[in-house]
Amino acid sequence: MLVHIYQPARNPMQSGVGKTKVWLLEFEPSEKKNIGALAGYLGSGDTLSTQLKMSFDSKEDAITFAVKKGLAYKISEPTKRARTPKAYSDNFAYGRKLNWTH
Repeated sequence: MLVHIYQPARNPMQSGVGKTKVWLLEFEPSEKKNIGALAGYLGSGDTLSTQLKMSFDSKEDAITFAVKKGLAYKISEPTKRARTPKAYSDNFAYGRKLNWTH
């Protein structure tokens, strides 16, 4: 059984980085989804991939768990953005490279 270990991305609707410090372990789907005859919803009998998401404090803890349980794993490293600190006063700085437009 294959598991996916990754760090979740931050919420694009907020500027904070909450819930991005943990590492998640999710099971990859073992069967494809099918369309239900009654309501037409997608579903499958695979409850591990749809209902189980485990969180760990570090990547090493998640790897240790996967090895201990005999699970094959793949790791997706997070992409780090270069954060440039900005302040409101930078809009009015004397050495500003671009002119203030409005």
